[in-house]
Amino acid sequence: MRSCKIVLAYAATFVCACAAGIVAQSGAQSGAQAGNTVAAHMTAAKTAADDSWLILYSELCGAAMGAGGRASSLPAAAPAATTPGGGAGRGRQAGPPPRESWYRDPVKVFDNMYAFPTNDVNAWAIKTSAGIIMIDATYDYSVKDLITDAMPKVGLDPKDIKYVVVTHGHADHSAGAKFLQDTYGAKILMSEADWNLLAQPARGGGAGSPVPKKEMVVTDGQKLTLGDTTLTMYITPGHTPGTVSSIVPVFDNGQRHIAAAWGGTAFNFGPDKARLQTYAASALRFRDIVTKAGADVSFANHTDFDGTKMKIPALAQRKPGSPHPYVIGADAVQRYVTVANECAQAAIANLP
Repeated sequence: MRSCKIVLAYAATFVCACAAGIVAQSGAQSGAQAGNTVAAHMTAAKTAADDSWLILYSELCGAAMGAGGRASSLPAAAPAATTPGGGAGRGRQAGPPPRESWYRDPVKVFDNMYAFPTNDVNAWAIKTSAGIIMIDATYDYSVKDLITDAMPKVGLDPKDIKYVVVTHGHADHSAGAKFLQDTYGAKILMSEADWNLLAQPARGGGAGSPVPKKEMVVTDGQKLTLGDTTLTMYITPGHTPGTVSSIVPVFDNGQRHIAAAWGGTAFNFGPDKARLQTYAASALRFRDIVTKAGADVSFANHTDFDGTKMKIPALAQRKPGSPHPYVIGADAVQRYVTVANECAQAAIANLP
């Protein structure tokens, strides 16, 4: 409860600050109409966030109003380089931080889905009848300790990793992929645009980080089947030029659910109207996709955005027959993407 109160207090402070900014902006004669549009999108985003997605709202609508969001206060990251068409990622850590500052044990979240979280980023393993599909690989310095060496703790064998779906080409998600490719022969999947992003000198803000050999290119709506499991991947540009979002079937004590992952979140590319418009359109489209899929689970590659920091402890205390913390219902999943869309539209409306 204490962590919930902290989040609520933080969000309430942010809302008041943003409301004051909106009032000041709308008070200017020349900007009155734009101010009202910003306010409308901020209100729609806040309504969609409700109590479920307050950190997501604070991050994205904070960036929309120039407040920087939580990304601006992340510790121990080197300044991210800006690359043509690629924007600035969260960047590569300025040297490996102490293991105790980021390592967390893996957790079995569903019958066939496992989380490998740090304090900030998250990788996921989907266990199938024919091997493992990873979603993201975290940093190059963390992939071995966090993922492969830790897999036996939850009954997995890293030799079973067959595919790694990289959501986007920033180093906090892609840099560990080369190790999985070189060590276990895992096939790496990424969109063409983000393969190109990694080929740039700054590598999506992760200059100097390892880059896997280009193998499989994700296309929009592509299905990846391994054994008894099929993932569906969609190109949702915005966060990067070729961000990949996914629909994944998961099971809780044999009961089937549909999980959705929005592949890239922060507005880390500055006041770029075209990128914001692309992001907003992608979010709107993915909301339609999750609605049609009947997704009732939302998971993310950053532990704040999907509530993993609270949901994993809740999962550990779950009693037989009680609700699963990650099974939040179709409405909440749709509202997650609505927050992303509305905050992007607020950012567009707030541009000069």
